[in-house]
Amino acid sequence: MTTIKGVDKMIFQTDTLKDKVEFFEAATLQLLEKQISKKIDDNQAIMLEVYNVSHQLTIDPKTGKKIYTAAVHFKQKQ
Repeated sequence: MTTIKGVDKMIFQTDTLKDKVEFFEAATLQLLEKQISKKIDDNQAIMLEVYNVSHQLTIDPKTGKKIYTAAVHFKQKQ
């Protein structure tokens, strides 16, 4: 919000988001799926859908724990 000569003015930007990539990390595959599912629902509200998903399992060499990661590319619905 900006103030010009004592008048509060709100500026809205109407550019649409065409695509974005989000990254996720979790200790289990089920938690990773849950995180991604929630983001899919959130992004559908702003007219984005899943374009590509890339996932990976890494094992921390110090602790031996599994780390599940994913990158999800969302694109504007056609």
